[in-house]
Amino acid sequence: MTSGQLHVHFDRVQKSYDGEKLVVKDLNLELSRGEFLTLLGPSGSGKTTCLMMLAGFETVTSGEIRINGQPINNVPPHKRNIGMVFQNYALFPHMTVEENIAYPLKVRKLDKAEIAKRVRGALEMVQMAEFGERMPAQLSGGQQQRIALARALVFEPELVLMDEPLGALDKQLREQMQFEIKRIHDNLGVTVVYVTHDQSEALTMSDRIAVFNDGIIQQLAPPDDLYERPENSFVAQFIGENNALRGKVEHIVDGVAMVRIDDGSLVRALPVKVDAPGQETLLSVRPERVMLNPPPREDITVLEGTVRELIYLGDHIRCHMSVAGNDEFIVKIPNASDEKDLGVGQRVRLGWKAADCRALDP
Repeated sequence: MTSGQLHVHFDRVQKSYDGEKLVVKDLNLELSRGEFLTLLGPSGSGKTTCLMMLAGFETVTSGEIRINGQPINNVPPHKRNIGMVFQNYALFPHMTVEENIAYPLKVRKLDKAEIAKRVRGALEMVQMAEFGERMPAQLSGGQQQRIALARALVFEPELVLMDEPLGALDKQLREQMQFEIKRIHDNLGVTVVYVTHDQSEALTMSDRIAVFNDGIIQQLAPPDDLYERPENSFVAQFIGENNALRGKVEHIVDGVAMVRIDDGSLVRALPVKVDAPGQETLLSVRPERVMLNPPPREDITVLEGTVRELIYLGDHIRCHMSVAGNDEFIVKIPNASDEKDLGVGQRVRLGWKAADCRALDP
């Protein structure tokens, strides 16, 4: 969805609130025009601070933010031509829906006919054309968030910032709104920076995701890359479900690491964050990559595990196991599989391909 043209650039940006502790550290980040970038991370990781510096609500301690090549560090928020959507909607309670959406246009002194036309278009875009006369208090949470979205887009900003916009909605409505926002983004081609701590939301909507921890981007990649090829243990644990096994590298030959894990077994893995024998590592394997009773093949590691718990989830059975000292090892068994007849306490052979196991930082 991106044109490749540079739109937003964080150049060595740092932020400290007290002059000592940096909440954002040496941030270098480039966004293409029309891109949907999500800043994802736990609370306190620096993602919202980045958004607020871009919006102009927080000052940059050092470094520079540029939009279209122009430095904006000293440009006040209302002159940055940025649309904002917050979790709490921030609608004016004393104004009708139409008046709320018209507000940014009145501030920009557009004439009445143009305002009416744009408000009508914005309401149609969020599928709320018949709600113009209502007050915000007469709308559901999802409807209010649609109006907030319409208000953020009505003055045709080239950049829209969204801070946990779906956080207050229930699961079903949240999923519906994710597709709604993505549809509008695809239609308008506007650049979106989206903050969330909800990983499934990030995976569903984004062109790229920046995973934050401790004020630093741990990995910046498209959703499938982030999930399939995490670059460190934090990303592997934070994105999706992950099985971790501790071990020590014995040797690395032809791009495959042989790792001795805690129970003495030898496991083949891709050396991602290790490059020498003797290094401690955390092996990462996704639950859906684990096979029960795997075929005897050289590239497949085979271990034994004990079934601890079975949870029926419709399309698959979630099997919790004890494997090589990890009592939280998860295997997802498709419901169509022949391996469904397991019992708690049963010993089972399981395995995975070396290509599906990543040797990361300890």
